[in-house]
Amino acid sequence: MFNFLKSITVTVTICCCLQPVLAQDTAHYRGMTVNLDEVTVAAKRIGFDVNSFIRRVEEDTTFYRAFKNLHIVGFTGDNDIRIFDKKGNVQASLKSTTTQTMNGRCRTMNINDEKVTGDFYDRKGNYNYYTAELYGNLFFTKGTVCVDENGESPDHSSGSLARHKAQLKQLIFNPGKPVRGVPIVGNKVAIFSYDMQRYYNFSIKSEDYVTGVPCYVFTAKAKPGLNRLDKGEIVIDELITWFNKDNFEIVGRKYALSYKTMLFDFNVQMNVQMTKVNDLLIPALVTYAGSWDVPFKKRETAAFIAKFYNFSK
Repeated sequence: MFNFLKSITVTVTICCCLQPVLAQDTAHYRGMTVNLDEVTVAAKRIGFDVNSFIRRVEEDTTFYRAFKNLHIVGFTGDNDIRIFDKKGNVQASLKSTTTQTMNGRCRTMNINDEKVTGDFYDRKGNYNYYTAELYGNLFFTKGTVCVDENGESPDHSSGSLARHKAQLKQLIFNPGKPVRGVPIVGNKVAIFSYDMQRYYNFSIKSEDYVTGVPCYVFTAKAKPGLNRLDKGEIVIDELITWFNKDNFEIVGRKYALSYKTMLFDFNVQMNVQMTKVNDLLIPALVTYAGSWDVPFKKRETAAFIAKFYNFSK
């Protein structure tokens, strides 16, 4: 009897000790059920507005804007792009250090050093790979390029090519928003919409980012155990965003996108670490690993790491 009572006492003690760790709550926002960890629950009790926070996540445009902000500041960039063959070996690559300089609203870029392997460029010096072209369009500057009063740079591509580039950048660098004009997947990335939210588990937790900044972390993750038809509706497999607790600015984002049809398929993972330059949010580190198979092109598997520092205005 003594041992039995002792066992019950130990069990109750353990449960009591674990209770604060396991304490969770939920919030509801436009049909979504959002799981909250114990720290967020406590913050909610003293004024943290969960609905306003989720609305901020849903309506955020600063993440996509941060990439455009690279067009209005000077910086040094370390660039490492690798294209892989079917066996996972590097078949083409570029590694370089670049410096962007601003003169008013105009920017120029110098290549400090560059090492290229394989068929990264074609005979005319153009990019041989779609990933490299996308990278160059985002992070490299040829000649002198000026922005307008809205900070927008002109795109000299025309017609369907320009539209396709814009849609692809929107899909990759602004996840969670519908992409107009993209067949099949355009609305499937709108994870906050009523049609899509039922496929996801949503949560908010308190966690320090890798840089040590205290954050609220919003996670949307595809529900496990979905049937084959439901899985066919998923494009964003996971989206994790770290928000600074002091000002709710994005300090980091990690996400995975994938989709497969008879015509095309892709699988992309990205991780972005932000920094602040004066009042501008700017990516400091971007890592990418992805595979694309689109009509009339060979499958392309690539990875890149982009680091930006020594910012100036």
